[in-house]
Amino acid sequence: MPDATAVAVWRQFLGGSLDAWGGRVAMIEACSTINRQRWAGYTPDGFFAAWDIACQEVRERGLLLAGPSITDFEPPWNIGVLAALQKRGRLPDIHTDNLFAERATQPERDDPKVLGPRLAGLLRMNLVKKARLLQRIGADFGVPRLFSPAAFWTLPRIGRLLPATEQKQADYLTRYLVLAAASGALDGAWWGPLICHREGLVDDGVSEYPALERITHYAAVDGALADFRPRPALAALAAFNARIPGRRYLGCLCGGDGLEIHAFVGNDGALTHVAWTINGRAAALVDAYDTATLAAASFHGRNGAALDEAPTLLTEMPVYIDWPAATAVAVKAGAGLLPDVAIDVHGGKVLHFFRADGWQGIVAAETQAKARALLAALPPASLQVQRAAVLRHARNAIWSVADPRDPAARLVIKQPVKMHLHKQWFDRFKPSKALRSWSGTCELLRRGIGVAPPVAWFEKIGDSTLKQNFYLCEYVEAEFSVRQMFAAFAAGESSFAGHAAEDAYQQVAAFLLHLHQSGVFFRDLSGGNLLVQRGQAGELVFSLIDTGRIRVFPGPLPMLVRLADLVRVCNKLHWPGRERLLSIYFAAIGKEFSWYHRLFFARYDLKVELKRRFGRKALRDLFRTY
Repeated sequence: MPDATAVAVWRQFLGGSLDAWGGRVAMIEACSTINRQRWAGYTPDGFFAAWDIACQEVRERGLLLAGPSITDFEPPWNIGVLAALQKRGRLPDIHTDNLFAERATQPERDDPKVLGPRLAGLLRMNLVKKARLLQRIGADFGVPRLFSPAAFWTLPRIGRLLPATEQKQADYLTRYLVLAAASGALDGAWWGPLICHREGLVDDGVSEYPALERITHYAAVDGALADFRPRPALAALAAFNARIPGRRYLGCLCGGDGLEIHAFVGNDGALTHVAWTINGRAAALVDAYDTATLAAASFHGRNGAALDEAPTLLTEMPVYIDWPAATAVAVKAGAGLLPDVAIDVHGGKVLHFFRADGWQGIVAAETQAKARALLAALPPASLQVQRAAVLRHARNAIWSVADPRDPAARLVIKQPVKMHLHKQWFDRFKPSKALRSWSGTCELLRRGIGVAPPVAWFEKIGDSTLKQNFYLCEYVEAEFSVRQMFAAFAAGESSFAGHAAEDAYQQVAAFLLHLHQSGVFFRDLSGGNLLVQRGQAGELVFSLIDTGRIRVFPGPLPMLVRLADLVRVCNKLHWPGRERLLSIYFAAIGKEFSWYHRLFFARYDLKVELKRRFGRKALRDLFRTY
């Protein structure tokens, strides 16, 4: 386009298609993604030539014309194209924009591409605001109806940080569509590909992505029908469509601090709230609604299934809460996220929150009933150190107990028992040690990083001693630690536990890369905190312990933060071993292990040596000698 041959082919194709199917569709969207030339291939002259023909053919048949299909939130394109079409007398009936939120990751987050990640909070340009601005732009040109024909999350992009890709796809779909409805600016919003391995609602089982984008056109549907597999997002779409379209939006009753509660009312007066949190966080249901309100409600999960009982937590997985007509419902003032609590909602366990008898916490179990049974078997007020089962007794007491859920298994309990005076002061402004361990472990699990599965976190409300808190996890057998393995290599061994040094370095480097690319700064990554088992194929399976100090970043770690972890884990390893391990690690991120990086290791080695010679423990041993 606008070559004469292409014009003729386009007009013939369009006329034939409209005659065959035009009467069966809601609108005709002509052209696609003009602001992405590498996707669509349009030149400006080619686009306007194609549009003029489409406008003529569509309107001759009395159909609705939609366009111009700008992709993403780029208002200058909407303004420029609509202004050009207005001059040509060719404005669409419906203004379309593929209003993606993928680049902001979570649908409700402020778009970091508007002013950059650091300044995104100034304009707070979230999905709702973007939709309203685009609708206003269209209205100013006499096209008040706005539609988003395609917006989706690709599984590989989700998987860069979170391994539960299909569950997150379903979460994001529901959250996106609720916010689109809440904006009041959109006639409607559609997903993109129905059938596609990379981002479809149905997986066709074909991992190779086709050259032709599966957004608005299919050259073919690949794969065998027997291999087609509906994803959770398809059920989530069905659940949304059955409950929200056609209802009147009443408003956001809680939003902006990580908890979203949106209210809708039907023509019959029945009320529906859709509630969720940002990723990895949780809010207590009892902090949002009073007991009587909850007793009158029914609950449905993100995929539409009725819940047997009310959840105790609102999480990143949306929930539908319904009340009959004429029910008075109010969200409590101050409803919000549980402070400093992280959770792994897609880990296969039900998370049961409790607050009773001066204690609060979370129990992870297969069902809420099993969580309550475990809580009854191990009430926090009755937990005491069992000397005969103590694994460690220093600043923290760590002991094992029989697992009430399985007589053949054991649990590990950790409680702080000793604090230096300065720690008593500074820790007063931090979450309890048990909560830090729980949240750190959940952040690792969310990212698919090996760790002992968490079972519970308990803390006494208002505890001034900072010692009345307990962290429970499953007991994990380990064959050895990375510290033991590195010490053996430093002593001259060429293999350890059946693994040659080169093989061990490759596997340790891969684990460290996964940890850091997932945005986890462990902060206490000593070799003793990295336990090792052997998998079924003989590979090394790593599991982290002592997770209470971690910090998480929204993306891969910057180099200086990575080095703070690497110097610790390599401390027991000799320099030739370090050189090999770190050359593997740095090569994987496209860098070279340089003299500059070596300075950090030398400095840490010196720090450890000085601490060994002149630290508190060394001085204590010296005085004991005399």
